Amino acid sequence: MNTGTVTVDGHRLAYDEFGSGDAVVVLLHGLLMRRSLHAPLAAELARRGYRVICLDMLGHGDSDRPADRRVHSIELYGRHVIGVLDAFGVDRAVIGGTSLGANIALEVAVRAPERVRGLILDMPVLEDSQTFWALVIAPLLGVFTVGRPVMRAVAAAARRVPRGAYHVDLILDFIRPDPVPSPHVLLGLVYGRKAPTAPDRRAITAPALVIAHRRDFSHHIGDAYDLVEELPNARLIKAKSIVELRATPERLTEEIVRFLAECREPGEPAQLRSI
Repeated sequence: MNTGTVTVDGHRLAYDEFGSGDAVVVLLHGLLMRRSLHAPLAAELARRGYRVICLDMLGHGDSDRPADRRVHSIELYGRHVIGVLDAFGVDRAVIGGTSLGANIALEVAVRAPERVRGLILDMPVLEDSQTFWALVIAPLLGVFTVGRPVMRAVAAAARRVPRGAYHVDLILDFIRPDPVPSPHVLLGLVYGRKAPTAPDRRAITAPALVIAHRRDFSHHIGDAYDLVEELPNARLIKAKSIVELRATPERLTEEIVRFLAECREPGEPAQLRSI
């Protein structure tokens, strides 16, 4: 694994790169999470012959975290992903993401369809999920503003816990960062445009794999169903639970690998690698 940063639009974005080659996959995390969310999947895809870039979006992880709500938007994040492709010299890639990351992937496909070989859309957040987020956004903002002193103390304690236990890190990564920029990320993203409009989504022609989750109120399964109907080249996979891809990933990983093989250009056979 290679870790580094790249500067796009004057902002420093952190990444982990797994594997090598011309078949590139970019994986994007969810809201207030970080690139390590996809590390196990990225390592397995690299073993299957893919070059995988896991990116921390602006305001997340080890990337710059400006306390300015005006710079946090789906539109800007989509442009940043395209800028990262430019910086890496990648003409086309499969763009995948979870939750916020799925919405950013859709934005990239609308903004630069010629750069997208395919889309992996895990837990997209569209119209049916808005009721849930309307209920939780105000308490979250309160936690990061009124509760800032407490959150800073909790974050400092969490940062003392050594990294390395994947499932523990998934939980602690919500509270490890300095809480000051977090409300700006929430305000910019949640009160801005959440995703490309339905007419724009219907114009996306890239093949897409949509992963739906049962019993997940924050990512209503209806959004996944609607997206499969809207995208002309999409198919649906139902996860057994919201944690299947993190806890017991084998079934979904094989579905993702099959989908990626369909997205390869002719003459690009996948090869297993030891990493």
